[in-house]
Amino acid sequence: MTVSPARGRGARFSGGRSDKPVPLTRLDNGDPELLEAVARVASSSAFTLGEEVDAFEREFAQYCGAAHAVGVSSGTDALALALRALGLGPGDEVIVPTNSFIASAEAVSLVGATPRLVDVDPLTGLLTAEIVERAVGPATRAVIAVHLYGATVDMDPLVRLADEAGLALVEDACHAHGAFVGSARAGTLGDLGCFSFHPKMNLGGWGDGGAVVTDDPALDQRLRMLRSHGEAPGERHRHRVPATTARLDGIQAAVLRLKLRHLDEANGRRRVLAARLRAALESARVALPHPPAAGDHVYHLFVVQSDRRDALRAHLARARVGSAVHYPTPIHLTEAYADSHPSGQPLAAAERLAERICSLPLFPAMSERELERIADAALTF
Repeated sequence: MTVSPARGRGARFSGGRSDKPVPLTRLDNGDPELLEAVARVASSSAFTLGEEVDAFEREFAQYCGAAHAVGVSSGTDALALALRALGLGPGDEVIVPTNSFIASAEAVSLVGATPRLVDVDPLTGLLTAEIVERAVGPATRAVIAVHLYGATVDMDPLVRLADEAGLALVEDACHAHGAFVGSARAGTLGDLGCFSFHPKMNLGGWGDGGAVVTDDPALDQRLRMLRSHGEAPGERHRHRVPATTARLDGIQAAVLRLKLRHLDEANGRRRVLAARLRAALESARVALPHPPAAGDHVYHLFVVQSDRRDALRAHLARARVGSAVHYPTPIHLTEAYADSHPSGQPLAAAERLAERICSLPLFPAMSERELERIADAALTF
């Protein structure tokens, strides 16, 4: 039996009880092809940079439609190195949506700049050009546009605003591998695009990893120095600038090269599952994801909303259906950034979202039965 919109509003799905929980996501740690790729790197001992990293960088840049891709050690390092490559530091302010993972702000702090945390659109939960325009001040030097949950920011007006205001534009595309903004891939519309390859991402490795893409050859070269102790490629022990160690591992690159070949297929499967889940939950007592009108959604997460979010999660747990909250505390209300919002005025949309959001399971390998159980659990809430 399959989930279908034709079954009508409020339909219940039948089938025997399964005691096996439906996880929030499912990883691919047993894939033989990936294990062979890891063995290949181990046999060559090319654990740090090397041919696999070079090849992945070329392939990922081509996939994104960017001139350059630089593999780094995490999505957080991708953001921090992007900001350093742009020359940002103490005295500079960077606009960051408070409805995001804390790394979007941490990267700003890591380079010594100040995050200017702002609210988001109440429907999409995303940053808009109008919000940014109201927040620009004399110290503002850059904007981080976060493509959250796999949904893309409306970039055209934001690109125009950044150009007119003389601001650098960085895309946090850690949730949006393969998503489109018009005819371009997410991550290629700003000055730099940053990606995470955490195992749970749409394109995930078997550990931490990340990348920065850009069309600017000067930024590309600076990123390569910043990720490796200030050494330019081929200039071992010549340290041009103070930097750090933030290189992509060879094993991660080998895994990512194989998974990149299947990314569009996996994203397509996510879209199909999301459409079917949306149709099945039309009459459920939850608000469904609000796709961006001028963008794309690759459903890294399927996030619903409920005024009784905690009760919903308890109900799902009793049905042995996984759930999570991404993210329970807006950045400006965390202890780490308690002093970053001195006005004390609420960022109302983000704070309201944080009280209501709930991530339901959605992953490409999801079975028909798992989809039915998610729908049944939500419909009986």
